[in-house]
Amino acid sequence: MTTPAPDAPLVFPSVAFRPARLLALCAILAAAAIAIAAVAGHAMVGVFFGLGLGLGLLNAVLVHRSVASITADAHPVKRKMAVNSATRLLIITTIGLAVAFVFRPPGLGVVFGLAAFQIVLVITTALPVWKKLRTGHPDDPSIGETSPAIPAPLADDMLKD
Repeated sequence: MTTPAPDAPLVFPSVAFRPARLLALCAILAAAAIAIAAVAGHAMVGVFFGLGLGLGLLNAVLVHRSVASITADAHPVKRKMAVNSATRLLIITTIGLAVAFVFRPPGLGVVFGLAAFQIVLVITTALPVWKKLRTGHPDDPSIGETSPAIPAPLADDMLKD
């Protein structure tokens, strides 16, 4: 088994990332969580769940910006992305665990909100790709278009691989 070189070129597939749609879904989920938790007599769990969703959304937007800035370089490398990802995840995780610890037990809602956001992110990203694969229309611009974070020449190179 071989390990890729840390200075190998960085290649990202095009992804249908729509932060406005994610924000709307997070707001709906947070409102539902607060309502359900309030009915159960624990409204703060729902509030912290919403905070976890917000942290997850913040992380996703920061990932998108990071990919945009790193792939804008003439020769993007994996090491830069790895360091950026590790730092960002360390900070988000520390914030989430600190809130969960300080405001326990309802603060654990932050951890569940972060986990729920990851599920929402995977679903909202995978569905357009799945739809594109099912319909077999690779030229349909409304589904899975090249992300604006990926420069056109780099996106063309990715399609060749």
